[in-house]
Amino acid sequence: MLRTPTSSQVCSFVGNMDSGIECTLSKFADNTKLCGVVNMLEGRDAIQRDLDRLERWACVNHMKFNKAKCKVLHMGRRSPKHNYRLGREWIESSP
Repeated sequence: MLRTPTSSQVCSFVGNMDSGIECTLSKFADNTKLCGVVNMLEGRDAIQRDLDRLERWACVNHMKFNKAKCKVLHMGRRSPKHNYRLGREWIESSP
């Protein structure tokens, strides 16, 4: 028998998702956004570490991110176009 969790169980389950995250993590319903400033390589590395943490969290909790919907949004005219991965897959940049 499959038991559907109550909303309080879901909230507490997802509540620990941001543990150890260095950048800004926004969660709403089934959307998760990770935001960070990349003006030096340390910023790029922090974002990648956070993506790695999120992927590990998903594996430990038997969940997965829809990687087809994951995108990198580079803001600013001279924004460096760094590449990021979630797990073993590279995340596509938005146009």
